Amino acid sequence: MSKKGIAILGATGSVGTQALDVIRAFPDKFEAVVLTCGSNGDLLIKQALEFKPKSVVVTDPIQYKIVKEALALQRTTVLYGEEGLIEAVQYAEIDIVLNAIVGSAGLKPTVMAIQSGKDIALANKETLVVAGELIMALVREYGVNMLPVDSEHSAIFQCLVGEDQNPIEKIYVTASGGPFRGRKREELLQVTKAQALKHPNWSMGAKITIDSASLMNKGLEVIEAKWLFDLAIDQVDVIVHPQSIVHSLVQFEDGSMKAQMGLPDMKLPIQYALTYPARFENNFERFNFMDYPTLHFEKADMETFRNLALAYETLRAGGNKSCILNAANEVVVAAFLADKVGFLEMSDLIEHTLEKVEFIASPTLEDYLETDRLARLITKEIIKD
Repeated sequence: MSKKGIAILGATGSVGTQALDVIRAFPDKFEAVVLTCGSNGDLLIKQALEFKPKSVVVTDPIQYKIVKEALALQRTTVLYGEEGLIEAVQYAEIDIVLNAIVGSAGLKPTVMAIQSGKDIALANKETLVVAGELIMALVREYGVNMLPVDSEHSAIFQCLVGEDQNPIEKIYVTASGGPFRGRKREELLQVTKAQALKHPNWSMGAKITIDSASLMNKGLEVIEAKWLFDLAIDQVDVIVHPQSIVHSLVQFEDGSMKAQMGLPDMKLPIQYALTYPARFENNFERFNFMDYPTLHFEKADMETFRNLALAYETLRAGGNKSCILNAANEVVVAAFLADKVGFLEMSDLIEHTLEKVEFIASPTLEDYLETDRLARLITKEIIKD
């Protein structure tokens, strides 16, 4: 494999730092060309001094000034904001753009990267939730690879290698169930932020951890899977698997099933996305069946965790509905983390926003962006009321 130039959008987050571990482990195979961050300027400075990328991009104005001053004597260019992201992803030296930005902010850079002929390693599921139909049409038009980084979608992707001619009957996206698995609605009325942030298996950022607790993360993954793998809505199912060892399953039309298994560790799907189609030897901890003599599976409770049901509803409605869902969710999660709304109240607020934002059946990129803006505004107004 020839050396690949990598852009990491969200280099200071959990996925971004682990991606840099992969680059660090294989310096003859990868080069960090672009690194970006939101507000963690101190870590970005350290990363830039170690990896010496062509550019770094900072989206926070205060941190931008700090990073620019710190790297003033380095050869690394410091760019700012969305314009900087869009400029950087188009560099000729880049082969793969790893999008690990949290939220819909990852949409426009992904579009520009695809139009520049870059393969996409996607950890930013919101890109496909917001505009999946548009994004996958661009992937086909420009002939690039869309390589999933989410453990569930990477699992499905790995199960489908070599199965191009074999129709899928169904895909099962697994869910740990989060910290409140088995609880009923009345038990969740007094849930605290601290309780919701205690995920049983995965170490993730605050927003994704709350999404996991509410099962919104699984709803977003259902939407992402539908677009990634060109499936009908009823071909995507969710099954709760508390051990998080089976990362997802594919059932083919003959009834046979494939599962990708392993310990709950994001390093493997990150590495596979960067090395695809090759697999590189590593020293990651190995799964031992004797440590998990029993694996459990159960049906997802969409009555208690209404966010999952809302995700399916927006998929069936089509158009800009999933975009509204995602925008409203980002706002209500931020409000929950700020102790402004309750845990169960998040679903009520999202549903209210879905009713209030105008439906667009065949949205353009500009329509998606405007829908995102309006949905956020309306959700914030509902919270104030």
